[in-house]
Amino acid sequence: MVRGYVGISIFVWFSLASCCLTSVESIDACGNTQMDEKNATLVRHVPWFVKTQDGRSNIISHYAMWHTVPGKYFGLRAEISIWASPNQTESQESGASLQIYCQDGGHYNMIEAGFHVSPSLYHNREVHFFTYWTKDSKSAGCYNLQCPGYVPTTGAALVPGQVVTPPSSYGVQDRYVRLSLNKDPNSGDWVVYRHDLETPSFLGYFPIGLCSKMPVIEALTGFVNYFNNTHGPPMGSGHFPNMENSDKKIAYFKHIKKYNSGGHTYDPVLLDMRNLADRSDCYKQDTLSLALARGYVFYYGGPSGCIG
Repeated sequence: MVRGYVGISIFVWFSLASCCLTSVESIDACGNTQMDEKNATLVRHVPWFVKTQDGRSNIISHYAMWHTVPGKYFGLRAEISIWASPNQTESQESGASLQIYCQDGGHYNMIEAGFHVSPSLYHNREVHFFTYWTKDSKSAGCYNLQCPGYVPTTGAALVPGQVVTPPSSYGVQDRYVRLSLNKDPNSGDWVVYRHDLETPSFLGYFPIGLCSKMPVIEALTGFVNYFNNTHGPPMGSGHFPNMENSDKKIAYFKHIKKYNSGGHTYDPVLLDMRNLADRSDCYKQDTLSLALARGYVFYYGGPSGCIG
């Protein structure tokens, strides 16, 4: 088991096995998978840069992210901190993910992998690994294995809908998973790997047909969704980034890397990156920067209580 180490953000939205953690920072894979797929109550909105009028004004969505400008990109890798939200209600969702948006005519297709708390989807308040895709930026899309799309590999170290436990504990323990989503240079499929185990573990893939065209936008995103008759849940640890930015207190994306067309990683080019916090009074992200022992990193989050 590889010990955890100390590492950065865009845009759209998001059942069951037990997964246990090591006594250090990185999350280990274990337990038996039990799939219990349910239809999601919450349908996510997209960020402003791919926004369309879809009539779903009863859902409020907010983001704290870093994303690329549209271009010829091939994927992302990052350590994503794992935070629970034990008081979250059926009308709320929160999480963090790697997202790829592929322009297709007048709209964007989107594929996504990450971690979220979604009581309306799973009927519990655990942290779950999830995948999501939509063929355009205004459709409801598809979570996990609810419909054909994402293809998990046999014996995957993480299966869509799997519980990830225990999460980080504020001021006590930092827990993360190092995840990648990138375009395979041979098949053209978008493959998902876990990188914090002894060797990289292939989790599955999104077929090329779900995201086949350029340009794309890549994003590392903290997000919340909630009905407009309630208030927003916590994002990340429930705390804003600050001068201290302790890994045991603030949610993060660390050791951020991008992929080239050959499947090799490189550091993000800051001139290609943009930040977005659409309600900075409720949720924030800080500067994407290079830090000692953390690589390219940014912190994000905010407390519950956001209205509108």
